[in-house]
Amino acid sequence: MRRLFVLFMLAIVPAVVFSQVPADLKSKAEATNYEETSTYVDVQAFIGELQKRSRLVSVSDFGTSFEGRKLPLMVLSDPPVATVAQAKAAGKPIIFIFANIHAGEVEGKEAVQAVARRLLFGDLKPMLSKLTILLAPIYNADGNEKFSLNNRTAQYGPVAGVGVRENSQNLDLNRDYIKLESPEAKALVALYTAWDPVLSVDLHTTNGSYHAYHLTYSQPLNPNTDQRILDYQRDKMMPTIAAALLKDHKFRSYYYGNFKGFSNKPKEGEKAVWEAFTHQPRIGQNYAGLRNRFTILSEAYSYLPFKRRVEVTESFVEEILNFSVANGAAMKQMVRTIDEDTVKKLKSSDPGEMGVAFQPKALPKQVEILVGDVEKIKNPRNGKDMTAMLEDKITPMLIDDIGMFAATRSVKVPKAYVFAYDKAIVDKLLQHGIKVEELTSGTSLDAETFTVETMTKAARPFQGHLEAKVTGKYSSAKTAFPSGTVLVRTAQPLGRLVFYLLEPESEDGLTTWNFFDTNLTIGKAHPVKKVIQLGNVPSRVRSM
Repeated sequence: MRRLFVLFMLAIVPAVVFSQVPADLKSKAEATNYEETSTYVDVQAFIGELQKRSRLVSVSDFGTSFEGRKLPLMVLSDPPVATVAQAKAAGKPIIFIFANIHAGEVEGKEAVQAVARRLLFGDLKPMLSKLTILLAPIYNADGNEKFSLNNRTAQYGPVAGVGVRENSQNLDLNRDYIKLESPEAKALVALYTAWDPVLSVDLHTTNGSYHAYHLTYSQPLNPNTDQRILDYQRDKMMPTIAAALLKDHKFRSYYYGNFKGFSNKPKEGEKAVWEAFTHQPRIGQNYAGLRNRFTILSEAYSYLPFKRRVEVTESFVEEILNFSVANGAAMKQMVRTIDEDTVKKLKSSDPGEMGVAFQPKALPKQVEILVGDVEKIKNPRNGKDMTAMLEDKITPMLIDDIGMFAATRSVKVPKAYVFAYDKAIVDKLLQHGIKVEELTSGTSLDAETFTVETMTKAARPFQGHLEAKVTGKYSSAKTAFPSGTVLVRTAQPLGRLVFYLLEPESEDGLTTWNFFDTNLTIGKAHPVKKVIQLGNVPSRVRSM
């Protein structure tokens, strides 16, 4: 039915629409026969031309990079919308697609420009009556400008070089979703809060394993995510999109992973295992899942020629949008229901448990993974070897797919977390869009206190932090809290995220990222206390 619906929609569009795609409106990649990728100025110029030629695109920015570059945002809709209020009044599902979080992985940036052109002038234009589509083609704008022929030299083009993975603070923006230390990540999460897209799509490029897929993908992997989101994406969304990508575009795809041990391909006699990447919400796809929203990670195969990587990414986005046209209303209703159920569950007498420690988990049955092969081709610009996919060299291998995660330890979710006012912590919670309150008078509450028994720090810094881990035990007592004490209820749509950020034993929360270090001492209480039962308390909502 989905394909028939889309074909019907296209059939009723006058043929003249398809001839209105401006022949002179090309991305930098297209204009240079895919030898180069777009600079920040190139992207802004392309967006400017779209804006001049179509009333259906509104252009603004959603933030500013560390070096001061505006982060462009296109809002495409028919009828046109320019603001969050207008988009919500239109009532259509909001789909957000962004690229270039790692600015050496550039095909998403080029594909988004091509998709925008087709949505405004070509065959995808009918979608704009069904969806509001947000496009952010150059998220890591600063990293994009650090072009070098020595960046990502093993991938197959563009031969004129690409930018770098990190932003100008030397932060990996796809590891910054919890601590929000970059202006870019703060801006992106603020966009999530304001626009509330039902689905976000993050466009990347692979490293590592020699598989035979043109593109791999992932979805939320954290077990604390609502099971309905995990099941819908794994059972319906991703299989439907992958089938259409193969049938209509002849591109092979599967869930993102690597051969365990990160060997390029299984060696003779080696027990092969295909293994997904982390469940941690420091990564965008897992973070969005904890916000009760759908999300897709796209990974074009880096050993395809650059042009082919752009093509497969564009085709993947097209099929995601086709799926959203057919199923967007149901997806929107589902996340609304999940938000409501989250509040009800966490407000109930038994809010249940959530995980604080996790381990990888194999799928119930082995999976046929397509192993690939490559050859080396010289880059004419720097003389270095690029790695080129042999597209017709495919070896199916039945192996374990460690594509899921399971909690190994869970703890009861409290009604609220309470702690003495700390501006850095409060600001961080508010940046995530979490509702934060403060007590307006002294109050006694039955609270659980976590006493730290061990505290360990990582041996080496990561993202400028020595990640922390604590163990300990809880004790319960009636505790007096003075006026001004911060209170964060879990019974809110972002309750799963609240738990992850504030639970003392969380393996990727604010404790992990050293926000509580100055108040952590072995034998002493963790500064965050848990309230298991919460009646009416005198409080008011805090704001930034």
